[in-house]
Amino acid sequence: MLFRLALKLCFACVGSLLFTAFFIAARNTRRQFSEPSSHGSRLRNDIVMENMESAQLPGESSDSQSGRPTSPFWETHVPLEDVTPDVQVRPPPPPPAPDSEITQSQDFHEFTHNEIFSVSTVDHKYFLIEFGIQEAINPNIIPHPQSNDKWIIVAQKRNSHPLDQVFHAELACAATYRMDGVLACETSPLILPIAATRSGERCKNEWAPLTLNIGPRDARVFYGPSSPYIIYGSNSQYTCFGQWVVDFRTLVDWWDTSNLLSSGGGRIFHTPTELQRQASSPYAEIEKNWFIFWDANEQPYVHYDISPRRSIAQINVDGSVGAVDLAVLSAPDDNKCLLKYMPKMLDVGNEFIHQATNSLSITLCQRSELGCEPNDSNTFVLVIFHKKVHRGLLSTYEPYAMLFRRVSPFQIHGVSRKPLWIHGRSHEMMVYLTSMNWKSHGQKYHGYSDDVIFLAFGIDDERTGGIDVLASDLLKDMDLCMHD
Repeated sequence: MLFRLALKLCFACVGSLLFTAFFIAARNTRRQFSEPSSHGSRLRNDIVMENMESAQLPGESSDSQSGRPTSPFWETHVPLEDVTPDVQVRPPPPPPAPDSEITQSQDFHEFTHNEIFSVSTVDHKYFLIEFGIQEAINPNIIPHPQSNDKWIIVAQKRNSHPLDQVFHAELACAATYRMDGVLACETSPLILPIAATRSGERCKNEWAPLTLNIGPRDARVFYGPSSPYIIYGSNSQYTCFGQWVVDFRTLVDWWDTSNLLSSGGGRIFHTPTELQRQASSPYAEIEKNWFIFWDANEQPYVHYDISPRRSIAQINVDGSVGAVDLAVLSAPDDNKCLLKYMPKMLDVGNEFIHQATNSLSITLCQRSELGCEPNDSNTFVLVIFHKKVHRGLLSTYEPYAMLFRRVSPFQIHGVSRKPLWIHGRSHEMMVYLTSMNWKSHGQKYHGYSDDVIFLAFGIDDERTGGIDVLASDLLKDMDLCMHD
C-alpha cells in the first residue's frame, strides 16, 4: 500500500512539473506574437515620422508667402505637489548664451523675449476679438468717438474658400467686452465701402493674378493728431499693388462729424488717395506695410522701409511726396545703430525685416509726473516691426519696438533688445501684429509712457486677438543709439 501511494505521488509531481513547463512556453509564445520587437517598433516609428514630414501644412495669408510654424514636443515638468519619492524633478535649464540658437520651449521665452501682460484681463493674457459669425484676420482697435465703453474694431474678412480669393473686404463695427472677456461686435459687422481699383497691365509674371483683385487688403486703422485714417493695399496706378489712405470717418457712421470738413486734419485724404514714392526710388511690384507718422509740427510723412535701408518722404495732400529721401540725411548715424542693434539675419534668403504696425507719438515720462511736458528730447515716434523667418512652408514673426526722433531727419533713437512675447500665446501659434492705438477714449496720436496701448494681432490666419499693455512695457530693454 505504501509503495503504491508513493508511486501515485511521484506521478502527480511529474505531471505538475510538465503542466507548468507547458504553461510558461505557451505564455512566451503568445508574447512573441502580441508584443512588437524593438526592430518592429523602430520600423513603425520611422514610418510615422516619414508620414509626418511629408504632411502638407496650411499656408498663411498675412504675408502671402508662408505658413504657421510647428512646435516641438514640450518637456513636461511635474508640479511639486504631484511628486512622489521615486520621481526625480530636474532643475530648470540655465539661460542660453546670447548668441546661441535657442531651442523653443515654454521655459525659454522669459530669457529670449520681453513678455508683455494685459492690464485688464484677470489672468493677464490676451483676449479674442470677434466679428459675429464672420471670420476675420489682421484686426485693428480704436477708441469709440463718443461711448467710453465701446471701441471700433476693423479686420479683413477671412476668405476660407479658394474661389473667394479674388474678393476682399474690411469688416467694421462698434464693439464691447462680453462677460467672457471677448471684444465683440454689438451688431452684425458692416463691410467698409472702399471701391476697387485697377492696375491695368502692371501686374506681370507671378503677380499677374492680382490683376483680378477686387477690394482692399491688410488695412491699418489708426488716429493721427486730429483724425482717424485707414491705410490699405489695393491695385496701383504706378505699380501692380500699392498703398492707399483715406479719412476713416468717410467710411462709417462716425457719430461726430463736426470737424469732418473743417480746415484741420479732416481735409487730408478726404477721398481715397494712393501714396506715392519719390521719382528717384523705384517701386516694387508689391508695396505693403508703409506707415504714416507726424512730426512735432503735425506734418505727415510716409515711412516706406526700415530694411535694407530706411526711406522717408513728406506727404502732400494728393499723395505725392517730396523729392528728398529724408532718411539719407540720418543714414550715417542710423546705419551704425542698425548694424549694432537690429536682429541679426542668419539666412539672408529666408529672413527679413518687415514694417508691421502704424505709428504713435510717445513722451518718455509719466503723465502723472510733475513737469512731464512733451519736447523734442523726450518725445519720439514709436513703431513695431517684425523679423520674419521663412523656412519652406513655415514662417514665424518676431515683433520688435523701435523709437525714432520726431524732428527731421528722424534719426533712430532705440531698438528692442529682445522681441515681444504676448502672455497667453503658445509657441505653435503664428502671431502677426497689425496695429496699435491708445486705449483711452479721446486719446489720439500722442501719449505717455504710463498710458495703455491696444495691440491687435492675427492668430494663425484664422482668428483675431488683442492685448492692452502699458506703453512702458513695450520699451523695456531697449538699446539706445548714440548720435554724434
